[in-house]
Amino acid sequence: MPLALPGRLDRFTHLFSPHANGFTLTDSASISSSLPTLRVAVIGGGPAGLMAADMLAGAGPAVSVQLFDAMPSIGRKFLLAGRGGLNLTNAEPPEVFMRRYGAQGAPLLPMLAEFGPAELRAWAEALGIETFVGSSGLVFPKDMKAAPLLRAWLHRLRASGVQFSMRHRWLGWSEGGGLLFSTPAGPVQLQADAVVLALGGGSWARLGSDGAWVPLLAGRGVPVAPLQPSNCGFDVAARPVATAAEPVETRRDFFKELIGQAPQPAAGWSEHFSSRFAGQPFKSVALQFTDSQGRSFSRRGEFVATASGVEGSLVYAVSSLLRDEISAQGSATFLLDLLPDKSPEQVLVEIRHPRGSRSLSSHLKSRLNLDGIKAAILYELLGKDEIADPVKLAAGIKALPVRLVAARPIDEAISSAGGVRFEALDANLQVMVPADLRPPVFCAGEMLDWEAPTGGYLMTACLASGRAAGQGVLRHFGRQVSRQPGGA
Repeated sequence: MPLALPGRLDRFTHLFSPHANGFTLTDSASISSSLPTLRVAVIGGGPAGLMAADMLAGAGPAVSVQLFDAMPSIGRKFLLAGRGGLNLTNAEPPEVFMRRYGAQGAPLLPMLAEFGPAELRAWAEALGIETFVGSSGLVFPKDMKAAPLLRAWLHRLRASGVQFSMRHRWLGWSEGGGLLFSTPAGPVQLQADAVVLALGGGSWARLGSDGAWVPLLAGRGVPVAPLQPSNCGFDVAARPVATAAEPVETRRDFFKELIGQAPQPAAGWSEHFSSRFAGQPFKSVALQFTDSQGRSFSRRGEFVATASGVEGSLVYAVSSLLRDEISAQGSATFLLDLLPDKSPEQVLVEIRHPRGSRSLSSHLKSRLNLDGIKAAILYELLGKDEIADPVKLAAGIKALPVRLVAARPIDEAISSAGGVRFEALDANLQVMVPADLRPPVFCAGEMLDWEAPTGGYLMTACLASGRAAGQGVLRHFGRQVSRQPGGA
């Protein structure tokens, strides 16, 4: 019998719930009987899962596609990503675009060659969504919104025969190889001929990407790299407080040292800085970082001070290097150029200019237009002697060391790194380790072991890998795709 949806759902649930379009949730017996011929279960209702379902539905009525998701409605993270403007992809040159995925993402490149930025824009326009390229090269829907695209896409999938079962949380496999789900009405078991897993990473658990699939796959012997925060913020090292007393070692510190755990360094801005500047942006700055392995990053942009550290687009772009350095060395220090349009010599000349009775703060504002959060971080991170010395102050303005000691928790991150290792997959994205996994399992999206910066790269790779996984299922069973996703 149909399952009742709870009364308190967000405003998107009505728009994107299968119940609003004539679909109902059913028990295991009726689900099994409604999947004749090649029965494919797609688990996960994000972009990768929807694209896999789209490809599978393109094979026609001989393939029956059922999509399951633990949430009450489809595409919640997708909708949230579009709240400030849905960045679909990036229009930069292909060779530059491909480099954004790094060495870890090399297995994605053949998929992106087949479904890259140009193909993604054509796919969106086939769904009736016009796109445009912004001044920074980012590609957006013409109306900037995610909801119209998702609505058109779901309409197309339903018309193609894709069935949706919401509030079905995947629990793994039964002894007989069936797929186990928990639902509000109780446990459900499904037999399928193939499974596409597109369960996301570990960020934004409240929207469905909670990483709960990791122990399910690892328990069956599938190699999974630990999930880590990506495109994330960081905590800064706390400013040392001078004290005459010797530091007191606590009992907790003693036992941590006894078992080989290094004590966590103190983190966070001073109360003075945090209370006045948390949430404010550092605009028109440059960030330079070189890790202990010699890998370098240098770019202009902007980021934001948080209550305990930093976050934002410029920080996200280097977050993988910073995270790995902290993991290996305990901290990572980047150099912040507060005035990238001025040379060190120009800055020093202006600082040395006679200031008369004016305060140093007024002098910096007058001569270098340096005030607000940019001036405040100098006083936060430089000592009194450095502030008083024109040479050291100029050096700090051009290359201020900002030491980070911890990445923010994965649930706060925009995306995650880690996941199913590519060496466990074949060219069709089918899990081959272990070899006896039945029914055949294919993986796509952010649950694969790759990461990329923000700027349209995440969305493009999720869609491209979902497309590849759907094609992989069809190739595995010798089926043909009768149309491309988004086509007529």
